[in-house]
Amino acid sequence: MDLKLEVIVLPVSDVDRARSFYEAAGFRMDADHAAHDDYRVVQFTPPGSECAVIFGKGVTSAEPGSVRGLYLIVPDIEKAHAELSGRGVEMSEVFHDAGGIFQHGHGAQGVTHQGGEAERVPGPHPDRADYGSYATSATRTATAGCSRK
Repeated sequence: MDLKLEVIVLPVSDVDRARSFYEAAGFRMDADHAAHDDYRVVQFTPPGSECAVIFGKGVTSAEPGSVRGLYLIVPDIEKAHAELSGRGVEMSEVFHDAGGIFQHGHGAQGVTHQGGEAERVPGPHPDRADYGSYATSATRTATAGCSRK
């Protein structure tokens, strides 16, 4: 049986600001529907992904900005960084963690994953290891990204 992750709900404080962010990042807008004044749902899908993000008004009771630790996986972190920055997305510099291990605790967006604290080292992973290099959005609207070889 196939099991596919299809939608992630993101609680946001400003729906139009979030929409502008995902439009600038090049995500495809799938829907922007308001059933009434207290309900609006917006859905975007990253290029090449089958999983979308939805956000809006009345969509979730979760605290805005509470979703953490989501990753956009890209084949080339430096190219993705340049493209997103060129689209006006405020990005951190590319970095890797001294332990070189995915989910080792790089502290992206204030998240420290299991494995303890790690040193955030400027530049991509020296061996270009899978899941070894990262860049984060400067806004809380976005998710972190990491690269595969």
